[in-house]
Amino acid sequence: MSEIKYFLASDSETRSLVNGGLRESRINKEGLDVLLKKIGREIIRERTPDLQELAQLIDSWWPKKHSSATEDKQSTQPQQLDRSSIAKQIRISNGDSIVAELIERGYLKDSHKWLSHRGFSSIGEKILVDIMNPLTSGDIGLHETIVQGEGSLVRDSSRKFEIGNDLKLMNVPKTLLNALQRNSKQNGPVNLPLQLDIEDIEEFETSRDVKASMVYCIDLSSTMRYSSMFGDLSRIEAAKKALWGLFVFNKKYFPSDSISIIGFGALATRVSPIDIPYLKTFEPGGDFMHYTNYQAAFRLASKILTREGYSNKRIVLITDGHPSACFIDHQRDQEDLLSKKPYSHFYSPDLETLCRIKELQNLDLDFRSGKLVYLCYRYRQVDDYIAQRTIAEARKCMRTGIQIDTIMISEDDSLLDYVNQMEKMVKGKSYYINPSNIDKALLTDYVRNRRELLR
Repeated sequence: MSEIKYFLASDSETRSLVNGGLRESRINKEGLDVLLKKIGREIIRERTPDLQELAQLIDSWWPKKHSSATEDKQSTQPQQLDRSSIAKQIRISNGDSIVAELIERGYLKDSHKWLSHRGFSSIGEKILVDIMNPLTSGDIGLHETIVQGEGSLVRDSSRKFEIGNDLKLMNVPKTLLNALQRNSKQNGPVNLPLQLDIEDIEEFETSRDVKASMVYCIDLSSTMRYSSMFGDLSRIEAAKKALWGLFVFNKKYFPSDSISIIGFGALATRVSPIDIPYLKTFEPGGDFMHYTNYQAAFRLASKILTREGYSNKRIVLITDGHPSACFIDHQRDQEDLLSKKPYSHFYSPDLETLCRIKELQNLDLDFRSGKLVYLCYRYRQVDDYIAQRTIAEARKCMRTGIQIDTIMISEDDSLLDYVNQMEKMVKGKSYYINPSNIDKALLTDYVRNRRELLR
């Protein structure tokens, strides 16, 4: 086979050497947009394809209108070949070559987790555009309310200096112009050194930089894999897509805010934002991780928010059901439960299970928040002990200044009663959202919360 060498180029093209002659291989902008959107859809599936499978998928997607510049019959390149000849020699229309080209451009990488930082940002931007388009005619808006006064965001406009303010914010060009105008009016010709008066000095206006620390806790229990009857995304896929777009939105418009991600089942784990697309639900089985432990999410989120030290702290719980697990902090509680319910089930995560989950799903489960988990799933109900311990944990967060809101993503609103009860106890908000609308709901909620902080 002919040797193929790739060179870094602009976003619109790469180059390859074919039979010793330079031939441009181009994925045009339209084709790149189509590819990135489809890749974004595939990577959030419950089972993420590997690079070889991705190449096969791309080969089935790749229409002639997005093919490389080598297909251009009007090209003046010597030894012009038609599409079939090129495909035979270098497989330029094959997904393998497209994947190689995307790797060269920096969108993908040759790894088990094959989405690069550039690919994550680019696909996230496209997700954000899809979310924002239906909202632009609504009342969400992107312009923050400006609060005049001292703050950390410097604006272009300026005002008269007030004694006691920091001189480092002085608008030097405007101040000098004021001094020149005043001196010319008072003394005629201007002499150097220029004499400044306190009335000449102007300072830049600032906007109050409202910093908020947010932790989004996404439910990874086994029921999150259920598909919505209103779209092709399952609950977990819809939640991942929404968080992906929200994270990109946060970094673009509110970089001073902090967003952290937690995945939780029976235990919780912190998730790097770039790993959002790879999140998977826990499989039902002997490790019992597929249960839903709100308490685990609250405890880990509280640790993160306390360390970051922002005054505005918020937990947003994204779940499809009520809690079915909680921690046992005292042996007497376990004994009391066993005396009332002899068949109660308890689980203590072992090192082998934690290592296996680390290897399979790259999740470092937090077992320091609680070493013994009480498991009790009741159809359309919450076990009394779990209900009490969960609300007690939520109220502990509230006492430390952490706001808790819950977003229920489900086609069934019968599980909302407990969530409403919990939010009433902690003065939070609860939302019932169909999976197909969670992306717009999360983004709207985030911006509205920012506005409330500013007011």
